[in-house]
Amino acid sequence: MADSNRELEKTRDEVSRLVTNWQILLDAVPMMVFLIREDFVIEYQNQTAIGRFGDLQKQPCSGDLRCCLDKMDFCSSSTADATSGALQETTIHGVPVEYSVVPFVSYSSKNMVLLVMQDITLRKKTEKELFNFNTNIEDILEQKIHELEESQETRKRLSSQINSLKHQLGFQHEADRMVGSSRALRELREMVHQVAKSDATILITGESGTGKELVANLVKALSNRDDQPFLKINCNSINDSILESDLFGYEKGAFTGATSRKKGKFEVVNGGTIFLDEIGDISPRMQASLLRVLQNGEIVRVGGTEPVKIDVRVIAATNVDLVEAVDQKKFRLDLYYRLNIININIPPLRERKEDIVELVTHFVTHYRDAFKKDIDFVPKSLINLLLQHDWPGNVRELENVIQRAVLMAKGKMITEDDLSFDRSLNPEMIEAVPIDVQSKIGTLPLKAMIAEFEADVLRQALSMQEGNVTQVAADLKIGKTALYDKMKRYGISAKKIKKSI
Repeated sequence: MADSNRELEKTRDEVSRLVTNWQILLDAVPMMVFLIREDFVIEYQNQTAIGRFGDLQKQPCSGDLRCCLDKMDFCSSSTADATSGALQETTIHGVPVEYSVVPFVSYSSKNMVLLVMQDITLRKKTEKELFNFNTNIEDILEQKIHELEESQETRKRLSSQINSLKHQLGFQHEADRMVGSSRALRELREMVHQVAKSDATILITGESGTGKELVANLVKALSNRDDQPFLKINCNSINDSILESDLFGYEKGAFTGATSRKKGKFEVVNGGTIFLDEIGDISPRMQASLLRVLQNGEIVRVGGTEPVKIDVRVIAATNVDLVEAVDQKKFRLDLYYRLNIININIPPLRERKEDIVELVTHFVTHYRDAFKKDIDFVPKSLINLLLQHDWPGNVRELENVIQRAVLMAKGKMITEDDLSFDRSLNPEMIEAVPIDVQSKIGTLPLKAMIAEFEADVLRQALSMQEGNVTQVAADLKIGKTALYDKMKRYGISAKKIKKSI
């Protein structure tokens, strides 16, 4: 008898252990689980179900929950009907759910059902958003179709715009290294594609650092001379006499060391294209020689008398205002007209700031790979600082700023401390700080005067912002590290300034 009692007790303990483990397991699952008796009373809920619908244990099923069980046969535990175990959708207490019902036999051999469901609110929300989006698209299309049917003129205009867009989509030539999709840059690309096929001389104008060489490269790549030689000459980096002999060649004996005849760049590149950068800086003698090339298609070698016919397309570029140079008698008017047959003007970066984000992404990616950095994030606050800057050095300045920032970055993100602009003073701040220049001339060197002036700017800026270094760095468009370095150099304490206010 004692053995029988011990065996019974052991069996009860085992059943209790299994029930406890079963409940722990069900409480751990993310789905909502209900165990329901054949009298529709809820025998058990796991914690997920309690958290969503409250504790309904030992209460009869009602409403939406009861509807889930209408087709379930409690008497059949071994063979379920067609809906048993199948995923279905409904709404329980206002919550959209996906559920499944299967027969279940309890340890006491009672027939029950196991109701398992999961909340699909997020999925339904996404489906609704997609439906609304598709519906809106259909409404927009219907509206456009209606407009097209109303007006023949509208149809023609839209057709022209579509053709223009299709044409522009083809503009992304593999040689196009210009980064940006602003309207100004799109119009520039369109113009390049319109004129590249001709042999007309092209004058590319724009401020320093805007990318004139990139435009020249694209013109050449799109021209009919793409498979012919292409030479680039920086007219400002070569001595005038050397430039002339380099471009036009020389005859034997033309000058000391000219032991034989030598062809110039125009002859070497015959049939191709030559890019003359900084054309606004050439001398009057070079201007006359270049005019002969553009006007007659011929050159005369240094020391020679016979003209040599050539067939070269000329692309010139300058950041000089040639109209003003002509007015000042520094540039020939007839040469200006020969050069300016087609003028492609590149807008400065401050006039197309919508391209800055794309440029930053491009440069970060480039220098991240070059410097083997793991940078994968540029914060919005930093982008805002870049958008506020005027970029007098244009794209070249932006590239230098990003290059330094990537190099200086310590983690996976560029911070404001990593930024260092070439201009550290805000023009508005300069005007606001009085300085007695006359009394200092002759007593202080220029460097000391500028340092004193810069220190005054920093003190006033910190005073205006109540010692807020972060805000002052943003106002002056410099990195916090650079600002702290300057403050340390001039013995300026933000805390002392704040206390004195």
